[in-house]
Amino acid sequence: MQRIWSELEQRRDVRVIVLTGDGERAFCVGADMKNPSGSPTLKGVDYWAAARPGGFGGIALRETLNIPVIARVNGYALGGGFEMVLGCDIVVACDDASFGLPEPLVGRMPLDGGMTLLQRQIPHRIAMGMLLTGQRISAKRALEIGLVNEVVPRAELDAAVTRWVDQILACAPLSVQAIKQVVRATGSMPAAQAQALRPAGAGGGAAVRRRRRRGARLPGEAQAAVEGALNSTPHTPREPTVSDRPRLGHLQPARQLARPRWLRCSIRAARRPA
Repeated sequence: MQRIWSELEQRRDVRVIVLTGDGERAFCVGADMKNPSGSPTLKGVDYWAAARPGGFGGIALRETLNIPVIARVNGYALGGGFEMVLGCDIVVACDDASFGLPEPLVGRMPLDGGMTLLQRQIPHRIAMGMLLTGQRISAKRALEIGLVNEVVPRAELDAAVTRWVDQILACAPLSVQAIKQVVRATGSMPAAQAQALRPAGAGGGAAVRRRRRRGARLPGEAQAAVEGALNSTPHTPREPTVSDRPRLGHLQPARQLARPRWLRCSIRAARRPA
């Protein structure tokens, strides 16, 4: 999937991505626990030490994708599948979906984003309860603790996802991308420190200039996104029309993607209207 995410990062016509499982049973249930690397030689500590850009599925820990990603969770999201969900921006799940990191039950660890992301997205003790027991939670519980934005009956899943897509498409694309980058770049900072960050070269008083000299500025990706948004022309909100709908489709059929069976996830991309 790395190739697909890298391709999407270069696309200027894609405004929102929907990540979903192939079929109705599972979103993604992760790797083969007996051999998570898929390699006969890369195991244990060697697997942990190996470079895995972007975390599981190339999205769990990805920091270079400006485009909003919606997880359409249509079933089990376990192990690496749950890590992929944690790497998405918005999560919409059917009411019979479930989430969990079962690695400790089989003597493994959630090395591709689970340990580092879960503790940052929900209260500490709830995260530790899931991490230390391999506990699986329902979609309803995931909504209660803030892991999911919306839970709907399976028959209404596509309609719910489309509503979220429409709301994103109604916004200025450069603003949306800049907001995602700034949130990602400043998420681990105290609010005051994050607020003090400015793009390099931005104006300001003496205090701002002193902070800039000490290195208090946005990282490159976030800076570029912010400059693009603030220098763009004003945006007029627009409700997506029926003519936009055909542009919401599979970027590439899942069956054509060269990757292991346990990573059978479809990617849908909504493009800018012509």
